[in-house]
Amino acid sequence: MTDQKNLLVAIVLSVAIIVLWQVLFPGSLTGGGDTQQSSDPVATAGGTAPLDPGGVIPGLAGPSVADVADRASVLAADPRIAIATPALSGTLRLTGARIDDLTLLRYGQTTEPDSDRIVLLSPEGTAAPYFAQTGFLAAEANVALPDATSLWQADADVLTQDRPITLTWDNGQGLRFERVIAVDSNYMFTVSDRVTNQSGDAVTLFPFSLVRRIGTPDTLGFFILHEGPIGVLNENLEQLDYDDLRDDRTIAERTTGGWIGITDKYWMAALVPDQNAPVEARFAYEDQTGRDVYQTDVRGEAMALAPGDSATTTSRIFAGAKVLRLLDAYQADLGIDRFELAVDFGLFFFLTKPIFLALRWISEHLGNFGFAILVLTVGIKLAFFPLASRSYRSMAKMKELAPELKVLRDQYKDDRARQQQEMMALYKKHGANPVSGCLPILLQIPVFFALYKVLFVTIEMRHEPFIGWINDLSVADPTNIFTLFGLLPDWVPFDFMHLGLWPLIMGVSMYLQQKLNPQPPDPMQARIMMMLPIVFTFVLARFPAGLVIYWAWNNILSIAQQWAINRRVAREGSKT
Repeated sequence: MTDQKNLLVAIVLSVAIIVLWQVLFPGSLTGGGDTQQSSDPVATAGGTAPLDPGGVIPGLAGPSVADVADRASVLAADPRIAIATPALSGTLRLTGARIDDLTLLRYGQTTEPDSDRIVLLSPEGTAAPYFAQTGFLAAEANVALPDATSLWQADADVLTQDRPITLTWDNGQGLRFERVIAVDSNYMFTVSDRVTNQSGDAVTLFPFSLVRRIGTPDTLGFFILHEGPIGVLNENLEQLDYDDLRDDRTIAERTTGGWIGITDKYWMAALVPDQNAPVEARFAYEDQTGRDVYQTDVRGEAMALAPGDSATTTSRIFAGAKVLRLLDAYQADLGIDRFELAVDFGLFFFLTKPIFLALRWISEHLGNFGFAILVLTVGIKLAFFPLASRSYRSMAKMKELAPELKVLRDQYKDDRARQQQEMMALYKKHGANPVSGCLPILLQIPVFFALYKVLFVTIEMRHEPFIGWINDLSVADPTNIFTLFGLLPDWVPFDFMHLGLWPLIMGVSMYLQQKLNPQPPDPMQARIMMMLPIVFTFVLARFPAGLVIYWAWNNILSIAQQWAINRRVAREGSKT
């Protein structure tokens, strides 16, 4: 009975942790991370002007599906300022002063050197509009303010990391707006707005910034990865799925510090307000002309301008790749509250992030993340060596006791209580532990989970090669036994039939490791155990190659350790 429970626990733990991760289902509101959602509406009393009740900044209505045109023609339709930095290429639309055309130069669609670069932001009128904008709201009626149709004047044709641009706009009523936009060598824009009141009346303005996405993007749908609206408000991580925001329509919160935006797996556009000033941050949704419109926006405190006064406000916009070292630098240098949480390390960040940092450190010395995985696996094996050795020693003794256990089962097959009593006495006499086989699995599962998370969510792992045919550790082994590893055309009709060489190596290593363990006495249990390497081989075949390499290498190290312990136990037994 004890062996059956041991087997059941091992199977349940192993299969559940693998199969459940591969099942696709919508994520929860929290996305599996350390989140807290606020659903209280923002109070609009006390001198704060409400946004449009429909949830959208005025004057930013989205286009209908019928208005969609190709990207090149949309970009050519408006006057624009070029954006040229080591990391970014694109344009800024002078009409509306929008940042709505960005391409990430350091990242390709595929691993091919001439692959098209990743397009992050696109203007309205295209198939997937996604842009950032800053502006003002007024407490008074009939105050002309710059909006999506306002044409700004620029003092230069190109925005670079060394050359900010200055935009100006005059409302014709005595208000002059001057906007300075700067960008660093990576992905952070700094927008400084100066408003001068040359009219004869006092005005009260509220600065705002927004990130807007029109259309629901395709998401992977994995529960271990959040894609969609995200932010840190009042020191709490907020993660909303697109469908949740469609249901809630508006979620607003007053906060000091933090950030808010929309994230994909590897890329993000986010607003970073002044970290010392209170703001009203909001997630909003509208269905406009048949298209989903998602928006995150931030509204600042009132700016009261008497005649002759001027005021300046500064905010930041991040638009780029979620590189952890870069996010950490922004967090430290700009004081952005918990900006690192843009990378979805999840609830077990205390395990996933250290594993990632270790892999990154090792890879910087070895020059390859694949070798870093191998070295890290050795380090983990050494850390757990005493526990694993005791487990393997106990398993070796269990294997030696198999004939005596079979005799006891046959002798007391009609008296289960006496059978268990005699078996436990035998275990105690020889220092064997019937549940020892679970320990290696229990030790491996958290590391397996953390490594899977790291491979899946960190952009540093994207397109990282190993050796041979593995040119991307974050995706499945591209070879397939059913095409003779590329010698035959790709005729495989079903995804589960894709079986690469590394999954086969993993399956063989799992089988060999299993042969070193004590075999279940029950024939049915033995057959189930014999099937597990086959099942795991096919299941893991679609997992990231880096994870399969880890599992196979871990099996090989375990085989060597267990084989040495088995021989030692056998020698000790021959001396007694």
